[in-house]
Amino acid sequence: MTTAGEQITSGSECMSALAEQVKSGNIRAVSRLISLLEDQHPGGTAALRLLTRRQAAVIGITGYPGAGKSTLIGQLITTYRRLGLKVGVLAVDISSHVTGGALLGDRIRMQDHALDHGVYIRSMATRGRQGGLARATDRAKLVLDAAGYDVILIETIGVGQNEVDIVDVAQTVVAVVAPGLGDEVQAMKAGLLEMAHIVVVNKADHPDADAAVRDLREWCPIVLRTVATTGEGVSDLVAAIAEHRRLRDLGPGSARAAMRHPN
Repeated sequence: MTTAGEQITSGSECMSALAEQVKSGNIRAVSRLISLLEDQHPGGTAALRLLTRRQAAVIGITGYPGAGKSTLIGQLITTYRRLGLKVGVLAVDISSHVTGGALLGDRIRMQDHALDHGVYIRSMATRGRQGGLARATDRAKLVLDAAGYDVILIETIGVGQNEVDIVDVAQTVVAVVAPGLGDEVQAMKAGLLEMAHIVVVNKADHPDADAAVRDLREWCPIVLRTVATTGEGVSDLVAAIAEHRRLRDLGPGSARAAMRHPN
């Protein structure tokens, strides 16, 4: 007969083994630990404490639905992989009222990278949480970091100016907008755009793109153009993200100064 003490010891050993598998980059172990964290299982928290933090670049991608966030993320994955970097993606979706699971399934939208062992994509359900992220997103980020992913892309749910949680989770926040979303952009100015480090006008081949860029540059120091369907402008975005991280590493004052006085 197994005693309660033996069960606790066995559970601790199991979580220790799981943590070691995560640190070795085992994808199944990564998925299992994130699932435990999503379910608020005490073993998940125990395993998380055993992980070693690395120095992953954590990038938040936010903005309204229809702006092309997922397509842009697909292009970012391609670009980072060409640089030889491992990429993890946490895509936050609306929860199913029946199962509590993610509805939109960003893994399907990023299918081009499904067979790449250097890419890990996980859809996470909000389960009713407000703020644009799932409850376990921040801890899932730590799991991917410990597993050796160099870049972690976090796609928020896409509901607009109330998506402020990403600021506390990501080092660099990229807000994606599209030409012709006049009312939505005006609403974003009251919140999210003021906190974004980089603003991207996607679908920049649209006739209204120039006007959107001019308008946004009155609010935001760094405004870039992309056409996510073709990859146009993505290399400039990657360079801007790297520069923001470099300035951030120099200290908060350097990052703020760069945002006030962009080149």
